[in-house]
Amino acid sequence: MATVMPKPAIPGAGHAGGAVPAGRPARRLWLRPFDMFCHAFLLVWAVLVVFPLLWAVLSSVKTDGEIFTDPWGLPVTVRFDNWARAWTEASIGRYFMNSLIVVGGALALTMLLGSMTAYCLARYEFRGNRLIYYLFVGGMTFPVFLALVPLFFVVEQLGMLGTYHGLIVVYTAYALPFTVFFLTGFFRTLPGEVAEAAFVDGCSHAGVFFRVMLPMARPGLISVGIFNFLGLWNQYLLPLVLNPDEDHYVLAQGLAALAVSQGYRSDWSGLFAGLVIGMLPVLIVYAVFQRRIQAGMTAGAIR
Repeated sequence: MATVMPKPAIPGAGHAGGAVPAGRPARRLWLRPFDMFCHAFLLVWAVLVVFPLLWAVLSSVKTDGEIFTDPWGLPVTVRFDNWARAWTEASIGRYFMNSLIVVGGALALTMLLGSMTAYCLARYEFRGNRLIYYLFVGGMTFPVFLALVPLFFVVEQLGMLGTYHGLIVVYTAYALPFTVFFLTGFFRTLPGEVAEAAFVDGCSHAGVFFRVMLPMARPGLISVGIFNFLGLWNQYLLPLVLNPDEDHYVLAQGLAALAVSQGYRSDWSGLFAGLVIGMLPVLIVYAVFQRRIQAGMTAGAIR
């Protein structure tokens, strides 16, 4: 008689009857509802974030009457002249340029000083190294509003109240703790053999930093630079206290003043146009550099 050999078990067979497939963890079965809940939560969160942005953009190209009579509808005629009016008559253009000057100067100074400090703390052992590092870390936990009164008097005594360079210095001090904290951990992940080879070839300490280590740290620099840009561009509390000169208002101050003036100006379409102009740089930076942000956050972990 011919013997009948048993057929090998097929992975996944019998799964419809409730059996767990061979080689697949049982916890995957109960993780599926959890994954569906996470996706649903993220979808709702995305709608809550995107919908107000779209509503603001639509309101910026409507008339004042359409904003109040049909706030959720599409505009009858797209009115880009609202943006032009906000840029010129509401001085949004001047506030925008002031923000570019202050944030650009503070960002350049923060990245230079922060990267140099972080490199020294990560690569050189000296007395007080840990103390200096934890002082910067402690600066991240210090609420800025507690320092507003003494900061106001310090800036006033230095003659920098209501000036570009006064805000640049304060913005730099505000952003340095996070920058040093972020870049110190990133510089520690970079291979030290490359720096040693540069020293053997006769390169100086400054040359190793600017010509070798800084290019290698580009993903981390881009990431922390974007985070600093977003935080400084949206800063309102510091310029509100330290920048009383209306000619030097940054964009957040200008938009706040425009919103307050609506009681007697009634130019709501211009206000929404100014809001959209203020949001555009942040949205463009995030849309262009979102992959670089993710790469910079994970580069130190995979090296």
